[in-house]
Amino acid sequence: MQMQDYIIGTIPVFEVEDSLKEVIHFFTHSTYSHVAITENGQFMGLLGEADLDSFQETSLIEEFRYQLDSFSVTAEATWLDVLEVFTRNESNILPVIGPKKQVVGYFDLNDIVELFTAMPFFTEPGSILVVEKNLREYSFSEIAQIVEGNNTRLLGAFITTIENETAQITLKISDANINEVLQTFRRYHYTIISGSTEDRFLEELRQRSDYLDKYLNV
Repeated sequence: MQMQDYIIGTIPVFEVEDSLKEVIHFFTHSTYSHVAITENGQFMGLLGEADLDSFQETSLIEEFRYQLDSFSVTAEATWLDVLEVFTRNESNILPVIGPKKQVVGYFDLNDIVELFTAMPFFTEPGSILVVEKNLREYSFSEIAQIVEGNNTRLLGAFITTIENETAQITLKISDANINEVLQTFRRYHYTIISGSTEDRFLEELRQRSDYLDKYLNV
């Protein structure tokens, strides 16, 4: 995929010497959280829609010079870099900066999310599995070996939570041999947090427990 294809060139960029009147108009007629500010054509930072209540039409952007946010990406950024900057700054618009520090356009969060959800991790049929293990004990090579060693395809994996020296890893796997995969993870001391298919291993334990209860009550 070419991230440059998603750069939007129709959203305005304001100069620091401009009046806030146009910025106010932009925010009141759009749903964007920020807009880029330049000085002599070079990127300075972003004004946030959250500051809209303090803007005065007769004031200059210059008065907010030291309150500008500073996040941006280059046109060479990967989709993962872009998504990370969006998330870290709670923004729905992201300026793209060229080699001379000029603003060449913006990325829109909606476009990036659509790009993300169109990936095989989401579109390919399969099951979602969340496993957990100590940070120092798990490895992606081991996870891949467990899945693929049971003749199941690994369609994607990423860390979703790190807390108290424990990592939770979300996996997308094909539907073949799910229970063999689950049991192998347990043998390797992974905790199964959740899965989108019925865990027959747990179901069998419940059935055996019910049978034992009946036997003891005879």
